[in-house]
Amino acid sequence: MNAFQFQNPTKIVFGPDTVEKLGELVQPFGKTVLLVYGSGSIKRTGLYDRVLSQLNGIGAKVLELPNVEPNPRLTTVKKGIEISRTHKVDFILAVGGGSVIDAAKAVAAGVPYEGDVWDFCIRKAVVREAIPLGTILTLAATGSEMNGNAVVSNWEEQQKRGLGSPHLYPKFSILDPTLTYTVPQDQTVNGTVDIMSHVFEQYFSRTADTPLQERFCESILLTVIENAAKALAVPDDYAARANLMWAGTMALNGGLISVGVQNDWASHGIEHEISAIYDIPHGAGLAVVFPNWMKAVFQERLDRFVQYAVRVWGIDPTGKTDEETALAGIAATRAFFTSIGAPSRLADFGIGSEHLDRMAEEAVRFGSIGSFKKLEKQDVRDILELSL
Repeated sequence: MNAFQFQNPTKIVFGPDTVEKLGELVQPFGKTVLLVYGSGSIKRTGLYDRVLSQLNGIGAKVLELPNVEPNPRLTTVKKGIEISRTHKVDFILAVGGGSVIDAAKAVAAGVPYEGDVWDFCIRKAVVREAIPLGTILTLAATGSEMNGNAVVSNWEEQQKRGLGSPHLYPKFSILDPTLTYTVPQDQTVNGTVDIMSHVFEQYFSRTADTPLQERFCESILLTVIENAAKALAVPDDYAARANLMWAGTMALNGGLISVGVQNDWASHGIEHEISAIYDIPHGAGLAVVFPNWMKAVFQERLDRFVQYAVRVWGIDPTGKTDEETALAGIAATRAFFTSIGAPSRLADFGIGSEHLDRMAEEAVRFGSIGSFKKLEKQDVRDILELSL
């Protein structure tokens, strides 16, 4: 196990009707609030009115940044920065899924920064300060509600890049599983894949002697596998939704499964290049890419893939070679994704081979990606070809 430091400052408020605690949670941070949300589903479900009631109850002045895109645009982030500067916003409240929260984080980082907020995404600058923010989560997926990471799309340049800082951890996050009852089926599917993919990025590691982290990873994967189908079959199954929501938070919060472990993140880097050009849902792209990444790299540490197959998918290794067991685990991964309705090929989105070279080149713009196996341009292109 590697040496590490761990601190997570986000306060989690979990359970039904926890939105009613919003006013008291926001009040210490000021009275001018930027409300960030997506396409309007929070208005259709009544959540918007509940949020405004809480904010009005503390006498807050509320500005709005609506219509945040599923892959949040740099232009939208800059609009939020302009509103926040003009009205001297004290606090940012993101109500939605990972994309909404990511946009809010980018706004929070950009307001006190004198340069272009995109500088953070291209490693030209580091986040030194940020406006405080909080979240109300409506989709179990990214873990953005309890970490300091965000991803932004520069649509004009067809680039998708991340930023991160301890300053971007939400001050609080309200997690009410009942708010996910109305999530469309495809978003539940994509969120399920996203959660599992976050675990994969940390589980498939070359770091030795990390049995606790590995078992944490396996428990999250098993919990997601057990509850995803239940949530899809009965959308208002509270137990299933609660377990999926907490699994998503635990899968990527800067600790628990990642401390002391060298992470990979190559598959996310590859998917970002796909959705930067084609604007497909992140989880859907990961459903296509991840099993193909597994096929490309499993020989690098065969024992980990055997362990994954046996412990997560219950593959019986009797009479099988280690390679056969590992491949059976990879096949089980693909079969599960298919069983819940996730895509398996880029062709499912009408994507062909026309931009493979560009995507492969952009993926390694800052050098090789991944740590389980370091991938160069040709390695990335090979995985993209497998994904067609």
